[in-house]
Amino acid sequence: MSSLQESLSYWTTILGTITAFFGVIHSLNWLAGTGALFLAGSILALAYGNRQRQLLNLASLRAEGRSIDSLNVANLRRRVNESLIVQEVHNTAVICGEDLSIRWHCVGFCQAQDESSIEFSIDADNSIPFADLECFAYDLRNDPDRRHKIRPLLVGPDGISKKISVPFLAPVQNQQPFAIELICTLPRCIKAGLDYYTATLSFAQDSVHRYSVELVFEGDFPDWIRLYECEPSGSCKLVRDLAPRQKDHRRAIYEDRAEDISAQTSRAYFFHRRLSSECSGEPI
Repeated sequence: MSSLQESLSYWTTILGTITAFFGVIHSLNWLAGTGALFLAGSILALAYGNRQRQLLNLASLRAEGRSIDSLNVANLRRRVNESLIVQEVHNTAVICGEDLSIRWHCVGFCQAQDESSIEFSIDADNSIPFADLECFAYDLRNDPDRRHKIRPLLVGPDGISKKISVPFLAPVQNQQPFAIELICTLPRCIKAGLDYYTATLSFAQDSVHRYSVELVFEGDFPDWIRLYECEPSGSCKLVRDLAPRQKDHRRAIYEDRAEDISAQTSRAYFFHRRLSSECSGEPI
């Protein structure tokens, strides 16, 4: 046995089974009942132990010798959207000095009777209170000219991983399309040296047909970027190194494109960077 708990559960199961067996054979109801209680207790203990191991795996994602803290918290609080089918996801992250600006663009349709909102995960090692977070969205189906900013709502606890809900301007009905754009600015959350950016999908479907993440570095460029794919089971594997798609004296752009990607996965982009100047880039 790998632990004391498993060992105790193992022997309790055996004892309970034997006790119940002899109680039935000899028509001793009290003995059979005692054995059944032992057996039920051991089953509950094993189930509890398995659940605790699963939670431990979810909270132990590591890459490049570093714990992915914000993603570990996100996995423990993962909520899967079952009402919406997402067909395309495009994410842009602009890193300027220690500041991070992100833009999500999601397109799809409703598969339930109706849906009034869509949820996103905002993850960063620096915990910025939700009330201080500069974050807004647009319902592009009902507001294509982006005239009406939508303030997201916090779902659950605040912290380094936030689950936020973006209400549609009008509920999406069954089979109706939707298009949502979310923009957030997170100051002082990207540090010098080794750091990372994560993008998380949590939808109750097999895959997302089109997926892209664009990493834009203003001023201070990374020495390298490595893409890791992290599954809800707790595994994290290196996919590939990313090369700049475009680079000049003030900006470097890296791109990750994929088709039919798992709809319940997270991508972690690790990089190493030296900071030499203040950020002077344009807002996203």
